[in-house]
Amino acid sequence: MNKKDMVAKLAEKNGMTKADAEKALKGVIGIISDELKAGGTVTLKSFGTFSVAERNPRTGRNPQTGQPIDIPARRVARFKAGKLLKDAVG
Repeated sequence: MNKKDMVAKLAEKNGMTKADAEKALKGVIGIISDELKAGGTVTLKSFGTFSVAERNPRTGRNPQTGQPIDIPARRVARFKAGKLLKDAVG
C-alpha cells in the first residue's frame, strides 16, 4: 500500500473526501516527524511507539575496493509495534 492507497482507504472508512484524508495523513506524519526531530517519542497506545536512537560510529568496508571507511554516528528513527498490532499481524 502506498500513500495514495492509504488516503483513499482513509477517506472511504471515515466518510471524508480524499482531499481531507490527505490533509489528515500529512498532518499526522508531520507531527510524528517534528517530534522525532526534536528527539522525543510518539506513543500510539496499542499501535506502537516511534522513537529516535543513536547509532555509534563504526568502521565499514567499501564493497568495491575492500578499503576500510569510517561511518559516522547518526540518529535513526525506530518503531516498536504495540501488543494489538503484533496480535493482529501474528
